[in-house]
Amino acid sequence: MADVEVNVSGPLFDGTAAREFAAYADEARENIAEFAEEHVLGLMGAAFRHPTGYYESNVRTERASADVSRVHDSGIVYGPWLEGVGSRNSPVTRFPGYFHWRRTKAVLALRAPEMAEHLLQRYLPRVR
Repeated sequence: MADVEVNVSGPLFDGTAAREFAAYADEARENIAEFAEEHVLGLMGAAFRHPTGYYESNVRTERASADVSRVHDSGIVYGPWLEGVGSRNSPVTRFPGYFHWRRTKAVLALRAPEMAEHLLQRYLPRVR
């Protein structure tokens, strides 16, 4: 009978890979949330007819949990009306809303995977 010796080393076994992938996930989440905030603010700036700046100044990004960042309007009472989902939107009034949050969500669904993949290419060499 022969003895078999197995040595394990490298980034997968010394914790480097776990740290790098955690850093990657944090940076990807932050980049995507930042993009979402900039996108929704850009839509507001282009579409709002009589902006006061108050609503836009209450758009914030917060870390909701270890894996989730949330971009929101701080619960401004007329936010649903501006979005077009309030009880006073069309057909009650002629104002249909700007749909800035829904449009941002649709753009994120398309762009976020591409953004995350692009960032991953920078992290992969660190775990080889």
